[in-house]
Amino acid sequence: MECAHCDVEVRGHFRETQFAALSGEDQAFLEQYLLVGFSIKALADQSEMGYTAIRSRLDRVIANYRGLKSGEDAKLRILDRLENDEISADEAARALESLTR
Repeated sequence: MECAHCDVEVRGHFRETQFAALSGEDQAFLEQYLLVGFSIKALADQSEMGYTAIRSRLDRVIANYRGLKSGEDAKLRILDRLENDEISADEAARALESLTR
């Protein structure tokens, strides 16, 4: 893990989820949504956002998460193919690089 702002790096074995890859703003939104019991109406009552705006925001967060999850799944498939000697390290590196473009 590393901080993009100060370049501090921590190495080890961590279980990282795609939620950590969401923006801080999206994480805060999901936390608020969780704390109101996943109720859009309750979140609308507690915030300045209306029901439609919350629903739209939630749809965008879900789409972002699906994209992150899809990318992670593709990365794991490439690494599995490498581990099973189906592709070379160079091919795996190129395939992984293409995912970040």
